[in-house]
Amino acid sequence: MADETDLILLPEALFDGEAEQPRADRAVVIRKGRIHDITEAAHAPAGRVLRAPVAAPGFIDLQINGGGGVMFNDAPTRETLRRMIRAARRGGTTHILPTFITAPGSGYRAAMRTVREALAEAEPGILGLHLEGPFLSPARPGIHPPSAVQRLSEDDLDALCEGVGGPFLLTLAPEEAPPGAIARLVGAGLTVFAGHSEADHAAMIRAADEGLGGGTHLFNAMSQIMGRAPGVVGSLFDDDRLFAGIIADDIHVHPANLRLALKVMTERRLCLVTDAMATLDAPEASFTVNGKTIRQQDGRLADAEGRLAGAHLAMDEAVRNMCRLGGARRAQALRMASTTPAEALGLGGELGRIVPGQRASITLLTHELEACGTIVDGIC
Repeated sequence: MADETDLILLPEALFDGEAEQPRADRAVVIRKGRIHDITEAAHAPAGRVLRAPVAAPGFIDLQINGGGGVMFNDAPTRETLRRMIRAARRGGTTHILPTFITAPGSGYRAAMRTVREALAEAEPGILGLHLEGPFLSPARPGIHPPSAVQRLSEDDLDALCEGVGGPFLLTLAPEEAPPGAIARLVGAGLTVFAGHSEADHAAMIRAADEGLGGGTHLFNAMSQIMGRAPGVVGSLFDDDRLFAGIIADDIHVHPANLRLALKVMTERRLCLVTDAMATLDAPEASFTVNGKTIRQQDGRLADAEGRLAGAHLAMDEAVRNMCRLGGARRAQALRMASTTPAEALGLGGELGRIVPGQRASITLLTHELEACGTIVDGIC
């Protein structure tokens, strides 16, 4: 029986997160924040009608540091989260893991508190938290402040294992983690990725056996493939248990390596991330990292020495780049922005597909794959 409060989505092309080809002439019936039914458009029940050229599972950004002119590290507050998710939605993202990078001491705990509060009050679009550091390799800090990189202590483990009340991704250097630490974190419900790491193949195997879930910004700030030393990159390629995020901005990763990663890992293990900074939806914004001013020029974010500092990238642009530069088919690229990130976080039963029973989080796009709207848990 139809509910007059239903939202009836009528896309010209429906990508459900699984099928290679989009479905036409379909109606997605959304009721009480969930996908209630999918039927032929001609048989759609009564309700509020929303039309769109293309509908895809809601984009999930596992790595976003800022947006709308603000950085989560500078002000780990609820207002910062709201500005970040508003900026992310311009690129079609429905859910984010706000990312807090390396900071001195136990600065990460403020980010944990803020996200815990946001999740407790169901802040729309805030899915969980990503801590990128501070437990990194001193040899691979990237733009992170080297003086703040630290070893993972028992006190840190206790704090991290308290969680945030939702998905919690931690990027660390596996070779720097004490034995058993990754297993303890995973046992407490965290997802652990390798990043800013010099780990060799043996260290990556040990970490994967403890429950390591993948790698952060593939190819960047990690040991590379050598003939007799697979490094982090080769280990991520080789181990079917592992996912990886990748920044498809035509700056962080060469198009040939985008194509290589897709061939080896496929869209089932490769996730698009933006690594976006304050300039997302605020291109003239400048910001500081480690006391250094970062500016955007021609899409590149860098300090005065030319060191990359995140990306000036929206998720819909990453999808288009993956098609244009990485050779992905549309269904593959859309899956990399939605279904695969959900599965990397263990949320495949809730998000990442447009099928009955899932949360009604949907990205709306033009036929050119430019975002034109979002539905977040049933709310346009």
